[in-house]
Amino acid sequence: MAEVKPKLQLYSHWTSSCGFRVRIVLNFKGLKCDYKAVDLCKGEQFASEFTKINPLSFVPALVGENVVITDSFAIIMYLEEKYPQNPLLPHDLQKRAINYQVASIVSSSIQPLQNLAVLKYIEEKVSPDEKLPWAQHVIKKGFVALEKLLKEHAGRYATGDEVGLADVFLAPQVDRAIRLDIDMEEFPLLKRLYDSYGELPAFQDAMPEKQPDAPNNAAS
Repeated sequence: MAEVKPKLQLYSHWTSSCGFRVRIVLNFKGLKCDYKAVDLCKGEQFASEFTKINPLSFVPALVGENVVITDSFAIIMYLEEKYPQNPLLPHDLQKRAINYQVASIVSSSIQPLQNLAVLKYIEEKVSPDEKLPWAQHVIKKGFVALEKLLKEHAGRYATGDEVGLADVFLAPQVDRAIRLDIDMEEFPLLKRLYDSYGELPAFQDAMPEKQPDAPNNAAS
């Protein structure tokens, strides 16, 4: 009898960089999932149907195999440990630590400070004109740190010649930066890494514009 692969459901939105990370990992590990769109612009994340899955009303959320996981970092680590094929963490402890550090910088010091909720708050409480400058400031500050951190460790990818956890977190954040009109020529190492991701189907298939809920997506 053929092996029955577990059914996974990914609740996400095409613009979510956190969802982007998870999609890369699913693709990289060859895992199929049902994509469940949650329209953040329409406030569907606050609907009771979704808050039962994640009371914080954030995407992404992964459902399946008798588990519900609602944080992208936690989802990725779960997938890494549950499905060891194409590992994202190197055996070398120093390289592993650098991967964790990059992921932490992106997930705690950049992305949460320029996400949809924060920018909406700035728009309402400060000024609509301050949204973009704030997002650019936060991202650039983080990118300066990442450039310095990876200078001595990068190979073809962030921490060597194999795709790692760091790359999974970097790709969506650089994509976000480009969409926010940040000149990546200021960050040549990150730009080079991002260009290398363009050669990887796992990354390209996870691009926002290729998702089912994206306007005029490539799959339509």
